[in-house]
Amino acid sequence: MLHHLLRRFVPVLLVLAAATSLSAAEPSIINRARAYLGGEAALNAVHTLHYHGTLELPDAPPENQVGPIAVEIIFQKPFRQRSVITSARGTEITVLDDYDGWQRVEAADDPSRWTLVLLKTDQIKSLRANVWENLAFFRGLEAAGGSLEDLGRATVDGVVCRKLAFIHSPDVTFYRYFDESSGRLVLTETKRGESIREEGYLEVNGIKFPRVLVTETTQPDGSRRTVRITFERVTVNTPVAESQFAMPPLISP
Repeated sequence: MLHHLLRRFVPVLLVLAAATSLSAAEPSIINRARAYLGGEAALNAVHTLHYHGTLELPDAPPENQVGPIAVEIIFQKPFRQRSVITSARGTEITVLDDYDGWQRVEAADDPSRWTLVLLKTDQIKSLRANVWENLAFFRGLEAAGGSLEDLGRATVDGVVCRKLAFIHSPDVTFYRYFDESSGRLVLTETKRGESIREEGYLEVNGIKFPRVLVTETTQPDGSRRTVRITFERVTVNTPVAESQFAMPPLISP
């Protein structure tokens, strides 16, 4: 969990008062949401997550279907991510290492055909927010430079929810709807117009992780695009080699 509190030499009473103020400002639904996922001890122990799954594009026309698509995603504190998407057409590797990011696309039929690009500032901001959202379990955004807003009650799929805005920057915001009674995450929306739902869960190290993520996005022509990722395996705190985040050479050796 991303608790990077600034240390100052101030009287103990002032430190206690500040801690009490922060606790009081946090919406109570955060406690319920974290308890639903697995509780404080389990969540606070997480520093690395490693997902393995498959991706489907159910709305894609037949000519754009490419068969099985394998997905591997690594999240590591504080701000590291590596995703590898592999299909019959090739492999797409996207990496964030703090404020550095790159993407390499390799053709499946010819390893010598590849492209490597550096990610732009807005892409890096978005990936950093994504890493925080996957590793912080809803708490500590202020310490990471963002803010949290309680937007009140909302009903989603017949469930009375609490709507919170996790604001990472003016352009990157996650709107999350939590079941008020259980703390379960019912729906996530983004400022870019994405709608994300979770189906089922895998329990690992006492923590519930989504088994399926279904993301719907409105395209420029008004149509909806659906991406469905099914996770077969999640591992917690497995070692990851530094080389996994290192940028490959810009030219072939």
